[in-house]
Amino acid sequence: MNDRELVPTQSAFLELKAERAGMQEGYRFLDEKRLILAAEILANLKTYEALLRDWRALEQRARASFRAAIGRHGLEGLTVYPPLQADCRLHCASRSVLGVRIEEPHETKREGSSRAEPEPSGPELSRPESSRPEPSRAGSNKAGPNGAQPQTAFDEADEESAESIAAGDAPTGKTDPAPAVFSSVFQSPEADACRAVFAELMPIATRLAVLTGNLERLRGEYLRTARRARALENLLLPELDAQLSLIENALEEQEREEAVRVRCIGRP
Repeated sequence: MNDRELVPTQSAFLELKAERAGMQEGYRFLDEKRLILAAEILANLKTYEALLRDWRALEQRARASFRAAIGRHGLEGLTVYPPLQADCRLHCASRSVLGVRIEEPHETKREGSSRAEPEPSGPELSRPESSRPEPSRAGSNKAGPNGAQPQTAFDEADEESAESIAAGDAPTGKTDPAPAVFSSVFQSPEADACRAVFAELMPIATRLAVLTGNLERLRGEYLRTARRARALENLLLPELDAQLSLIENALEEQEREEAVRVRCIGRP
């Protein structure tokens, strides 16, 4: 109701009072919602900062182990090093805070162990059971320097498959052999430590991403709620108060005029 439609009547006054009571109730709800969202933001920020500290500490270890692995294998050798098959899946429990979806990440661990099973040592890192050498032939391999296993020669089937792949033909006779580059990689403690520490970084990064999504949703809802609360507090409620004051003053003036008129009429 604007000033041009403002009619100083008792019914208009009661209508504006009811409207103001509803707006006041809405403002109290928005103010309480704003406080609840702020508390939830602080709780998620606390968890995020704790995870971020763990991430930074682990990142320093990862950098150091990466430099050691690079010094041992070189960049090209490290790029073909067999990866660690780590299970980094996360289970997220969803809940709602005043209409805002909150995900609570929980790291999923394998039964009986918190890490992936270690890979077999030596040149048989990724060779399937069918393509591994027979015990009699495997015993002819001699250990290299520092106890590392030397490169294992391909058997005849592997050589035929490699030649057919290089010529563009599909291998025949046997199943797909393991990549030749994996069988020629020497295992080293530096590279194993490097891939292990980077595997530990992956679940932390995933949990940080989930918490970042929570904070973004909470931030957007908090800004919308705060904007509406400020609009009620600074614009709509003062405008209704001003209109109520105008109508109340006009009604009081009408009552005084009516009292004077009655007094004048009663005189002889």
